[in-house]
Amino acid sequence: MGNIDMECVNAIRVLSADAVQKANSGHPGLPLGAAAMAYELWANHMKHNPKDPQWVNRDRFILSGGHGSALLYSLLHFFGYGLTMDDMKNFRQEDSLTPGHPEYGHTVGVEATTGPLGAGMAMAVGMAMAEAHLAATFNKPDFPLVDHYTFALGGDGCMMEGISSEAFSLAGTLGLSKLIILYDSNKISIEGSTDIAFTENVQKRMEAFGFQTITVEDGNDLQAIGNAIEKAKADKKHPSFITVKTQIGYGCPAKQGKASAHGEPLGEENIRALKENLGWPTQKAFSIPAEVYAHYKQMAEKGAETERQWQKMFADYADAFPKEKKIWEQIHTEIDAQSLLYDEAFWSYEDKPQATRSVSGIMINRIKDILPQFIGGSADLAPSNKTHMNGETDFSCENYAGRNLHFGVRELAMAGITNGLLLHGGLRPYAATFFVFSDYMKPMIRLASLMKIPAIYVLTHDSIGVGEDGPTHEPVEQLAMLRALPNINVFRPADATETAAGWYQALISKNTPTALVLTRQNLPQLKGSSKEALKGAYIIDDAAKSVPDGILIASGSEVALVIEAKKILAAENIDVRVVSMPCMDLFEQQSEAYKESILPAEVRGRVAVEAAVDFGWGRYIGIDGATVTMRGFGASAPAEKLFKKFGFTKENVVNAMKMVLHK
Repeated sequence: MGNIDMECVNAIRVLSADAVQKANSGHPGLPLGAAAMAYELWANHMKHNPKDPQWVNRDRFILSGGHGSALLYSLLHFFGYGLTMDDMKNFRQEDSLTPGHPEYGHTVGVEATTGPLGAGMAMAVGMAMAEAHLAATFNKPDFPLVDHYTFALGGDGCMMEGISSEAFSLAGTLGLSKLIILYDSNKISIEGSTDIAFTENVQKRMEAFGFQTITVEDGNDLQAIGNAIEKAKADKKHPSFITVKTQIGYGCPAKQGKASAHGEPLGEENIRALKENLGWPTQKAFSIPAEVYAHYKQMAEKGAETERQWQKMFADYADAFPKEKKIWEQIHTEIDAQSLLYDEAFWSYEDKPQATRSVSGIMINRIKDILPQFIGGSADLAPSNKTHMNGETDFSCENYAGRNLHFGVRELAMAGITNGLLLHGGLRPYAATFFVFSDYMKPMIRLASLMKIPAIYVLTHDSIGVGEDGPTHEPVEQLAMLRALPNINVFRPADATETAAGWYQALISKNTPTALVLTRQNLPQLKGSSKEALKGAYIIDDAAKSVPDGILIASGSEVALVIEAKKILAAENIDVRVVSMPCMDLFEQQSEAYKESILPAEVRGRVAVEAAVDFGWGRYIGIDGATVTMRGFGASAPAEKLFKKFGFTKENVVNAMKMVLHK
């Protein structure tokens, strides 16, 4: 490689090592080993413009091995994305733009929050799916409006995690040829050689998934790396997997190739040895030659010119295809919340008992005609989840324009892929499965909450109402689990109006994911149900007195039950209020005055009813209240028998209220 290229690669190495050393914390091994492949990619093969980091037709890059964040920050610094040398000096420090792992929305140029190994691979698959779908939807002959690649870089840990296998299996099935994976193969994990737990032939596994596989024997050979990337781009039928054989901690004589290079600073003596070994011109920390910056600036300007050419093409496209231009603008504009709120057709329903999963299916088929960016599917459960969009085609390797996604039985990857679809931009995706399998999805739901992206999860078969499938399929603790997550709206509606409210809230959300938790069994349409559900909790059936004797609180299928219990209590001169609480998270966001109007502090006789564990209800019932909830797992029997068996009867609710009121 040319001398300036050598300097630029080594600049990444020494800056990363200096940042980790100053922080006295971090992971220098990956940046030292992978610097050459990252430089070659960003400098010569990746389409990006530091002056416009959100350019819609940029190539996407995800550092799936997020612990190597110093590598990404060094790239962003050198290419001019706004990370200063002071930011690099504040690596891993409080309130810095260079946190320990890359955080989406926090640092300009970071496409996804990574850290949990393998997560970046699934999100990359989602981004590649988004590119394929939008290209199929908008591109015209001579107008490749959407034409970019998704690159992900990760190591042995990413390849061990099951999420990668799930995601790659789907990527190969779909033939996502714009997806290119760079595998930093250094054969080292935290505990030592990967041979202690990882001896499979990774290339053969990737071939079996349907990837083109390419191997670069020397991770410092820029020309070989460049040739491999171009070979990957040339394959128009398969995603590509490039194994780049590297040495962890490359350049540091005492650490190179050793597990100790992975997750601890090199030490001042080893930093000096690293710089001497690389022929670095100065031992001074954070000192970079001017010619390095000049060369990076020159390369960055190529990206600006590439975008200028695209903008010119886009202007011509807009003139030639005004209809498509209008749709393009719609999918890149925020949803009109007000028009949706007052759209009578959106909120209409048949006055008959229906499962909320069925109402959700009706909502999905309304939304698809309102929002062209709406896309989604299920983990092989669309007929049960009611998530199929009627009249729309299936997304496949033969038809990327399809809006119905088939994730297969891959819940963890599905959630990660959904994150990627959303992060890409231009789409509003949803993902569906049985509620009990949210356990499989949880790590990627957590990432969505952390990234503040409005992913939508349709989670059906929400309780012991699943019935005959038994306790393995009857969720009891999952509501508590998801409610415990910061920044997610867990919405369990009681009828059609509340289901519409849940969907409305999910669609207008800008920074918060939504979990729609829906029944298998039919529920009645409730008098008093209203758009007030958007506040998370509201009075669905009030007491006659201004100050009720007690308050019954419930969500979902149990709201109808407590309304029936209220009637029995009224006949015995016990006057209670019924509060429907479909979403604790939204209720907590309301004013103190509103919360007091629904749950007045002076009314201490409270009973919460929900076919799930009671964890989380304590804040609403207080020390004087009680719950009618699950105390263990479910059982296998018809749903109506299970509700009776586990105490979800109006008589039991009445007795619980009487006990609280000592009557």
